[in-house]
Amino acid sequence: MSEVLLSYRGRAIRAADVAFLRELIAQNPALSRRRLSVKVCEAWQWVQPNGQPSDMVCRSLMLLLHRSGHIELPAKRRSPPNNAIAHRRAVQLELCERTPITGTVASLGPLRIELVRRREGEALFAQLLQEHHYLGYRRPVGEHLKYLVQAGERPLACLAWSSAPLKLDLRDRFVGAPKEAYRHHLNQIAYNSRYLILPWVRVPHLASHILGRIARRISADWQELYHHPLQLLESFVDTERFQGTCYRAANWRCLGRSQGKGTKSKWYQSCSVKELWVYPLDKRFRERLLAP
Repeated sequence: MSEVLLSYRGRAIRAADVAFLRELIAQNPALSRRRLSVKVCEAWQWVQPNGQPSDMVCRSLMLLLHRSGHIELPAKRRSPPNNAIAHRRAVQLELCERTPITGTVASLGPLRIELVRRREGEALFAQLLQEHHYLGYRRPVGEHLKYLVQAGERPLACLAWSSAPLKLDLRDRFVGAPKEAYRHHLNQIAYNSRYLILPWVRVPHLASHILGRIARRISADWQELYHHPLQLLESFVDTERFQGTCYRAANWRCLGRSQGKGTKSKWYQSCSVKELWVYPLDKRFRERLLAP
């Protein structure tokens, strides 16, 4: 077996893989980078859970190998605009009504919990997060869902769920195995990346009520879109701002606190201490995550 050069998105890339890519590029000089990535996905059977080729991930890998000198990609044929930057700027809509909403959960009447990913309401979802969430809004990448919660025509809350972080020692201890043992099922863990109750909504127990409602449906929603279920939900709570009260009330479990070190910086700069909260969706979640 040839030497492993690097591991990319859980896939070991060996010297033999690089040799295959060089030969593929040499045999198809007229193909674009995109078409080459599709051919690689076909050859390696590199597909998403919904059966679509993982060509964007493959293209990123090939670009990494190109920049490190392992392969020579054809010249870029076009440079499309960076839509990710444009989407971070939420569309400006008419201001929502901001008169206080008070009372009880029951007094709100039936709540509408709507999926708004690529649907009506997505622009409003983005604007509300951008204006009122302390982290702002960023367009999610990878598998994700967006929920907009409304009472009648008035929005109450926004929840964004995305792919789980790759490395969490607290989660490893909770699952009872190192991350390598369940990395192939990491897509069955969803991360609550944003949770916003709008500032003019002051209804006791609403936040935990919504979390409970979401927990009962999110696996089915994920299954419908991505063709696989969820086993575990998780979220970080910034201890300098919040106490995790709604997660506790919704029967989530706190696994402990981070060390206050960021992981995206080479020098691991200090950041706020966060608590990791989790909610298993199935009693056999450990068995399912660790299944071959």
